[in-house]
Amino acid sequence: MIGVSAGLTCQGRAVAEPIYPNPDPDPFFAAPAGLADAAPGDVLDVRAEPPLPYFPTATVTLIKFRSMNSQGNPIAATTTVLTPADQKPGAPLLSYQHIINGLGTQCSVFHGLYDYDPNLLYRAVPLLNTMLLRGWSIALPDHLGPNAAYGAARLGGQITLDGIRAAQRVRQLGLADSPAAMLGYSGGGMATAWAAALAPRYAPELRLVGAAAGGVPTNINLMARGLGLEPHPMFGLAMGAALGLEREYPDRLPISDQLNTQGRAIREAMANACTYELIALGAMQSARALASSTSLIDDQRVWEVSGENSLELFAETPTVPVFEWHTPIDPLIPVDSVDRTNRRYCDAGVRLWSELYPSPDHLATAVLGFPSAVNWLDARFRGESAPSNC
Repeated sequence: MIGVSAGLTCQGRAVAEPIYPNPDPDPFFAAPAGLADAAPGDVLDVRAEPPLPYFPTATVTLIKFRSMNSQGNPIAATTTVLTPADQKPGAPLLSYQHIINGLGTQCSVFHGLYDYDPNLLYRAVPLLNTMLLRGWSIALPDHLGPNAAYGAARLGGQITLDGIRAAQRVRQLGLADSPAAMLGYSGGGMATAWAAALAPRYAPELRLVGAAAGGVPTNINLMARGLGLEPHPMFGLAMGAALGLEREYPDRLPISDQLNTQGRAIREAMANACTYELIALGAMQSARALASSTSLIDDQRVWEVSGENSLELFAETPTVPVFEWHTPIDPLIPVDSVDRTNRRYCDAGVRLWSELYPSPDHLATAVLGFPSAVNWLDARFRGESAPSNC
């Protein structure tokens, strides 16, 4: 559903519906008939993919599986599994949630592997190859879902867990008895951290041994106020997340209905945009400049939706050990909310190991922390007791 389509509210006022991405042209990604009859994590389709030259020791398998959206309705999601050449049945499975900043289906991790790499997946190639050389299989979920619901963090956690379920149900991958862990940074860290917090209730049967998440935006409310209310060079990411959340919560987050003419034009241009397009389209804009009304800024419904996707405000805690890292001078995420979340986890008895890196750059901190995160995960796969510096 592209562009503005008119509906009527109970007051008879025309409203703008959410703007959705162009459907993926590859029929593999379409939702199959009978989707509602499948259980979360059930495998819907499997396809062997061509070899990737930058993963020379791995075979590539694309899996379509059943997950659910934030309203509990069934959706078809995908994950791409890299299998090392010397993979042994029962060897570790790592679900790596890469950053996906985008509102288009072409922004997915799968397309980053084969077609268009807007999220700079190539930067993770050395890291992923070190894991493959350890004998780990790697699942790369498209954790924004079929509508590219950028910003819907809880959705990303559910898709991550269902992707692990699905990978372990594909017999030829030899993962049925594998211990599983999760890793991600920034938006990928958000999906990872949410998966860890949701797992005890959403997927209690999974044999998870740990979750490593860095640079996590743990409070979207605070991040939105920091990036969205006044002109900011990264406002495009905040607006993209607002439009993505509107796709996921169309009845509760009527962002499109509040935009002025310029805001509608930017919304149209963002409908299928990825990272750099989002940033360029929104640079030095603000919510006040693009809104025809500021009523949503003070609308409790808006902050409830973003609050429901803010890990700091989620009452439940992980039962698996957690490795967390960030920079205390991060310019993009509210660091105080990360610290509060860490303290809450410690108080709940989570085996948490937190590391700080004095980098002024959000993305550089990912590189600084990845070696420690991978070594920490390796120890969890070996069955070592998790350390804590609570």
